[in-house]
Amino acid sequence: MATVVAFHAHPDDETLLTGGTIARAAAEGHRVVIVVACDGLMGPVPPQGTERLEELRASAAILGAHRVEHLGYADSGHGQTLYPDPPDRTRFVRAATDEAAERLAAILREENADVLLSYDPNGGYGHRDHVKVHQVGRRAAELAGVRRVLEATMPREVVMRLARLIRLLRIPLRFDDAALCTAYSPSSAITHRVNVRPFARQKQAALAAHRSEVNGSGRIAVLMRVLTRLPVPIFGLLLGREWFAEPEA
Repeated sequence: MATVVAFHAHPDDETLLTGGTIARAAAEGHRVVIVVACDGLMGPVPPQGTERLEELRASAAILGAHRVEHLGYADSGHGQTLYPDPPDRTRFVRAATDEAAERLAAILREENADVLLSYDPNGGYGHRDHVKVHQVGRRAAELAGVRRVLEATMPREVVMRLARLIRLLRIPLRFDDAALCTAYSPSSAITHRVNVRPFARQKQAALAAHRSEVNGSGRIAVLMRVLTRLPVPIFGLLLGREWFAEPEA
């Protein structure tokens, strides 16, 4: 049995990008650890703690993950403006890559990780924290001697088809068609295509566990509400496959 560490930017990313793979690996007897760089907050951590991290733990339990860790960084936000750091911690994108990588590498060593799940060089759709995950993940694998790194991504062709479907369904999600042409990865770069349709119910339930995002007013809240309300077979058709690119050694 292997130990798989899934490294993500924010709570809910673990489900959207790798939820089925995590559930499948756990069901097959592997040890799965989820690590997020950011806690889902732009400002200071409130005295009662971070709701997004509690939701992450609930999601992880549904998926069957064995451990959840946060590297201690704040969200960097998405868009042209990069706000000053909150008083209690650093925004992830401002962290020194080696410093953040050493935090992740310490977990990889402690777990004697066999595989690290990270992000492709584009960080998927280009979010600055996702790009940083790619950089930190690659460096942490080097520091900890993890030989297998699988970078979560999607074929661009699939992304474009989904964008057309979102427009057809009139879901108010804004995106730039030109940017999508260079986002994620070309099909030729995909090395692993994982069928996770048997775990669609778990993946959908894990997504629904992120209540503050599903019920919020964020950029993808409407899309998340649609996804969590779909019949499970339809959800499985749409999100029943996950993709990874394994960099050449």
